[in-house]
Amino acid sequence: MEPLRALRYFLAVAEELHFGRAADRLGIAQPPLSQRIKRLERDLGAKLFDRDSRHVELTEAGQVLLAEARDLTARWDRMVALVGAAGSGELGALRAGVPPEMPGRVLAGILTAFARERPGIRVELQELTTTEQLRLLTDGQLDIGLLHQPVDVRGLELGPVISTPLGVVLPRDSPLAASAELDPAALAGQGLVLFPRASAPGYYDALLRACWDHGFRPSAVHHARNPEFVLGMVLAGHGVAVAEGTVAQKEPRVVWRPVTPGSLVRHLRFAWPPGNADARTFAEAASANLRGDTADAPAADPAGLRPWTVVYGEG
Repeated sequence: MEPLRALRYFLAVAEELHFGRAADRLGIAQPPLSQRIKRLERDLGAKLFDRDSRHVELTEAGQVLLAEARDLTARWDRMVALVGAAGSGELGALRAGVPPEMPGRVLAGILTAFARERPGIRVELQELTTTEQLRLLTDGQLDIGLLHQPVDVRGLELGPVISTPLGVVLPRDSPLAASAELDPAALAGQGLVLFPRASAPGYYDALLRACWDHGFRPSAVHHARNPEFVLGMVLAGHGVAVAEGTVAQKEPRVVWRPVTPGSLVRHLRFAWPPGNADARTFAEAASANLRGDTADAPAADPAGLRPWTVVYGEG
């Protein structure tokens, strides 16, 4: 349990970027927290924070640990919940996977829509890459997943195609930021910050191909999983990031700009093992919410365009 406690202490400091506030959040004094972080740095052999009397910032090693620590603690919490549920004989859970970058307001709308359809079913929602979801679906450890396309989904039932246009995240002081909309060709010569290919190989290849087809041939491709790490790479001048607009909302030093309509688009589909009626209902409720047929559907984005398009007749 001690390594897990150390990770939770690290997460509190990494998210607050302030030892005093992190100590208050954890309900402990600040000196023991500082000592525990120093011990963790010694154990890992890396400095996790750059800190002085007024500022606390994550080092590159700290950025890496932040992504991994969130994943590890989330998996531990899920394991504890699953073991407790099994021990008490609790039933009626739907295990659903979604991409890590799903906006919170979209997830909230989906869960609310499904709760109206199946009020007795508890949803165990997990942030998982497409590759992770496919493995868990195959192993019977996941009931439904939202997968980046294209992907091999043989043996699974499919929902409709869910599409959302992408744009680029770039520094606010970049000359390109002066444009309200960018043609991908205008990005020629820029580096590209992208998720690791292993997360969703088909989507990764399709996105790079779309960039090339529309005149954007990145000078280099840098990989980042965590949104904070993506923003750090962009601010450090390593390139632009292809993403939804929500990625840029937390950092005032970057901006998001849409690209020429239809040039860069993300496609997803719900997939589930045949015969799971609750999974089918979840996919239907989520699709109705995303296309705007429910009161809690996601609002239009600042450009006036709904970020999700649901295409029927393909599943």
